[in-house]
Amino acid sequence: MFSTDIIYEVVTFAIGDTKSGTKMGKLQLRDTENDETLNCILWEEALNRMDSKLFRCGNQLRIVSGSFNEKYNNCLVQSLELVKEAKTGLSEDEREEEYKALVSYIDKISDEKLKKFVSDIYSENKEEILIAPAAKLMHHNYIGGLMVHVHECLRYAEAMFGIFFQRVNHDEVYAACLLHDIGKIFEYTVDLESGLIDYDEDFRKEWISHSQYGFCICMNAGFKRVARMIAAHHARADWGAIIDLNEKDIEPILYLVHHIDDLSAKFGKINVAMLGG
Repeated sequence: MFSTDIIYEVVTFAIGDTKSGTKMGKLQLRDTENDETLNCILWEEALNRMDSKLFRCGNQLRIVSGSFNEKYNNCLVQSLELVKEAKTGLSEDEREEEYKALVSYIDKISDEKLKKFVSDIYSENKEEILIAPAAKLMHHNYIGGLMVHVHECLRYAEAMFGIFFQRVNHDEVYAACLLHDIGKIFEYTVDLESGLIDYDEDFRKEWISHSQYGFCICMNAGFKRVARMIAAHHARADWGAIIDLNEKDIEPILYLVHHIDDLSAKFGKINVAMLGG
């Protein structure tokens, strides 16, 4: 039965348009006691009464007023109460530390031309890199989340070099890890006050995806193998990959960044409050 004592955690939130042209919020909550998922709808009238900060990923909420279906797994929400506010992301000091960690990997690149190419991109876009999330919903979706994701990818790669991939070009793998999601600094917007993430519509008008962006800048600079690793890192065309890893005779190196990226994304499905915990 419905109880205002139940504490839920915000998993995802999105606003869309109804057929009548009004706004509708889709909110997914997780029961903090039993991990069961609750899918919620909020009509425009309810949304207008609420502060958008309520819907930050990781916030803990109570449903004050709502209508549930018979199975109590869907709810039409009229009123919510904030119980505990989640972190919006990394602190300024934490962001600077993550950035330093990424730059230290650029210094590991021995090819001077490639090192300068990656270093210039990072230095020219530092302010955007410091705050960018790695996704809107799927993983590392918080301020500074992109840097955490990239750092994880670099550490996975480094750990693998001495075990399975002795003949792999370390420079190219480091560069691909550092740049595979660089387009996300333009693809997403993040509100530094609320922590809410959205898509940048101007970017989406010019580019198909962040993968296309990373592929293009590397190809234009002449780093074709790095570009191909970025093109394949989503693995399947229907997941946004430019090179589908289900095709025949794919170079083995093209699988590497995909699997590294996938591991980080899978383990990155966490609340920012759990970092370091």
